[in-house]
This record gives sequence, C-alpha cells and structure tokens, in this order.
Amino acid sequence: MDLLIILTYAALCYAGFKILRIPVNKWTVPTAILGGIFIIGFILLFMNYNHPYSNSARLYFVTTPIVPEVRGRVIEVPVVGNSPLKKGDVLFRIEPALYQIAVDQKRAALAEAEQNVLKLHAAADAANATVQEVTAERDRAQRQYERYAKANEGVTKPFSEQQVDNQRQLYLAKEAELVSAGANARQAELAAESQIGGVNTTVAQLRAQLAEAEYNLDRTVVRAPGDGFVTQVALRPGVMAVPFPLAPAMVFIPDEDNVFAGAFLQNYLQRIKPGDAAEIAFDALPGRVIQARVRTTLDAISQGQIQASGTLIDPASRRGAGHAIVTFDILEDLSAYHLPAGSAGQVAVYTEHWHALAIVRKILLRMLSWQNYVFH
Repeated sequence: MDLLIILTYAALCYAGFKILRIPVNKWTVPTAILGGIFIIGFILLFMNYNHPYSNSARLYFVTTPIVPEVRGRVIEVPVVGNSPLKKGDVLFRIEPALYQIAVDQKRAALAEAEQNVLKLHAAADAANATVQEVTAERDRAQRQYERYAKANEGVTKPFSEQQVDNQRQLYLAKEAELVSAGANARQAELAAESQIGGVNTTVAQLRAQLAEAEYNLDRTVVRAPGDGFVTQVALRPGVMAVPFPLAPAMVFIPDEDNVFAGAFLQNYLQRIKPGDAAEIAFDALPGRVIQARVRTTLDAISQGQIQASGTLIDPASRRGAGHAIVTFDILEDLSAYHLPAGSAGQVAVYTEHWHALAIVRKILLRMLSWQNYVFH
C-alpha cells in the first residue's frame, strides 16, 4: 500500500512536469523529491495510525472433528462431501456385530436375574415357612419337656432321669434348629430385599450394563452433530475407526455464521473502537469493497499465553510483539457471491480521527481490490 502512494505521487509529478512544462533542473527535481518525502511521510504517518489497515484477514469458521465413540471397521459411508446435512443424518456406520452380541448377552443375563429375583422371594417364603414349622416343633418339644419335668417334681417319679434329660435335649435341639432356620430366613430375606431405587441390585446392575451395551451399539452409527456439511471425505469402507481424538474420521463444518477477523499491529489499538466503520476487499471478489463495522477487539495476544508445564518460560522463544485480533460485522449481503469460509482479504478501519485522510485509505483499498483481477 505504501508503494501505491509512492507510485501515485511519482505519476502526478511526471504528469505535472509534462503538462505544465516545468523545467527539469537542480531546483525542481529536489523540490519534487523533498516535497514527496514530506507529503508521503505525513500521509503514511497519520493515515496508518488513525485509519489502520491489515492484509492479514480472513473469514474464520469452526470445525467439529468427528471421532467415533466405539472401535470397529467401517462398513458404509453414505455421506456425500459438501452436501447439506441435518442433525442426526448418518455420516458412516461401523460393523455392529460384536456390539449386538454384547447386547444379546446382557439381555439374557438380565432376564435370568429377573427370574432369580422371583426365586429369591420364593426362597425367602420357604425359609419363613420353615421357621414357622420349626417353631411349632420347638414349642411341642418344650411342652413335652416341661410335662416330664413337672411330673417328676412329686414324690412319685413316673419318668426316669434319663427320659427327662432326653426330652430336654430334644427341646434344646429344636431351639438350636429354630435359631438356624431364623438365620437362614433372614439371609433369604436380605437377598430378596437387596434393592436400589426399588430394584434388585443385581437386576439394576445388569440393566445399567445393558444400557451401556445398547449405547455402544447405537454409536456404531455415527451421525451429524448438527446442521452443516462435511468436506474432503476420505473415509472409505474397510478403514478401522478408533475412538482417538487425535485421529478424527472426518471433519464436520457446522451451519453457522463465520467470523471475519483481521490481525493489527498493537499500536493501532488506541484508535480502533467497537462500532468504527470498516471496509473489506476480499481476494475472491476483485473490484468490490464490502462495508463492515468493528465488532470487538480480542483482549488476548497469542504470544503471551502460558500453560501449566514442567518447564520455565523462555522469553527468547516468544519472538515478535504479536498482533491484536479484531473481529468485524459484515453489513452487506454476500449470498450472491461464492465466498468460501476461510476466504482471505484486506481490511481497513476508519476511526473518528483525521477524517480527511480516510479518503486516501479508501482509494488505496479500492486499488488493491482492482489488483485482485490479476494477482492472487
């Protein structure tokens, strides 16, 4: 852009010497040169500071790496690159056989566990019935022992000591049997009543495992995370898809507005403010200048970022002052143009200072736009 100003001034001087027939001598030529240095230097100094320009600008867009959640061999890729997709459309399918087997196994195990719950309740009922039966036998043995013992309390002893002791031992045996039956009944009840959220714990565990298996089976069909499209589709049937974030299977581009941003020198930040008028000359649109407006200036520069690590920061490795990123709102409808996401361009910002010099910047930006017919 500076070269354009110099060439324009040189052309004006040449035309002035020819048209006005100014003599070329030791006075006129140095005057033209010194005047050019002063005029061009003045314009460049105040125009660059008050109406900044950046040739490092483009339409930025966000991509979503498509990483499968399960491992397997790809069997189908029905998606077509650069075709519009809706959320939930199939991108590709992974061989589901192993995951279907896992689902079938979990379903069988769940059905068996649910049957076992019925068996546990039946076992608990049977154990309680045994307790009642043994209780009756214990009570009968207790009464028999008490009758023998009471009958032998008088002078006449109808039963021998051996008989009384036998009845006592029988009673104690039934008492022990009752304790054992009660413990068994309690154990059966605990097994039958082992629940979480009103569901048997084993059943609940198997239901969770079945849900996980069904989830994995469902993930063998990889779908679009939203509206958008995929591009440069290189995935083919037979490729092994793995759930590894560093190796996505394809790239999905969401259907959302792109962000136009430019990188500016830091000394321009004292002039650029949100709402300032701006113009953009896209490389893909020769001869056209698009109206825009400053949205915001990002409050971070990449050269200053740090992350937790085991090494100290070496300032010598952070070379360069770095550029400030400024985002813009495009005020014109660009739907009539084929302007791919990622398109590069040049952008100029017109601040509220030194309005007279803004016209020079506008002329220079349009000259750059005309150059796009030939260059780039």
